[in-house]
Amino acid sequence: MNERRNDSRPRIAASSYLNTAPLIWSFILGSQRDAVELFTDTAPARCAEMLARDEADAALVPVVEYHRIPNVAIIPDVCVGSRSAVRSVVLVTRRNNLKKVGRVALDDSSRTSAALVKIIFREFLGFEPEWQTSQPDLKSMLMQADAALIIGDPAMKIPRDQFRVFDLATLWREFTGFGFVFAMWMARQESVEKIGLVDFAAARDEGLAHLDEISAEYKPQLGLSDDDIKTYLTDNIAFRMDEEMEKGLKLYFELAIEHKLIESARPLEFIAS
Repeated sequence: MNERRNDSRPRIAASSYLNTAPLIWSFILGSQRDAVELFTDTAPARCAEMLARDEADAALVPVVEYHRIPNVAIIPDVCVGSRSAVRSVVLVTRRNNLKKVGRVALDDSSRTSAALVKIIFREFLGFEPEWQTSQPDLKSMLMQADAALIIGDPAMKIPRDQFRVFDLATLWREFTGFGFVFAMWMARQESVEKIGLVDFAAARDEGLAHLDEISAEYKPQLGLSDDDIKTYLTDNIAFRMDEEMEKGLKLYFELAIEHKLIESARPLEFIAS
């Protein structure tokens, strides 16, 4: 046991992907580094499990978990989303057309993206392929299926000249006209007062003001240039949820219910800021 642990600090969890870096930089190196106890994991689904098990007071989780984890509320304004092309949530195939896909391997580490893929095929493409859940290894996934869902940093490294890569946020906008919200901070109802002491919007703004430091940290492991990383974090990823993106989120939930990907939906409940 870590004897130095301060149990009075809010416990928060988030994935360690590049697209979350501006949201958690303040808690690691910035002005709020002593304000919380931060846990990081590469899988967004793991963060959802921590929230559901009361191992975290708040977590940055796939949005679909709002209807799966009881007694949680959304921290407003801050999100991981995209208004056009997200680049890091993609469907990879050697086929030239998604209508030629017969089986899809799903990386289930982000349940929002897995549900989104099913909605795209069922609702917009008009058919349903076979599904299988796989470890996020592109080579083995494509040995067993015609297409593979890859999320996060691994998706950034897929050679676009070797595969046909369909960007899920781009597909969503083409079919609906809306941006897409992939993840949001959510807090347990019994922890709302404690979480209210944490300024998640200010943490986001501080992180976005330190993109040089974030780029320097991620560049070696991703093999991307500074400009590419900064473009991704400023043009591809949206960290604020505007009205149009909220409409897209509500439509996603409506379609998830219609296609029985969630059992029921409830109105979006935001923690008062």
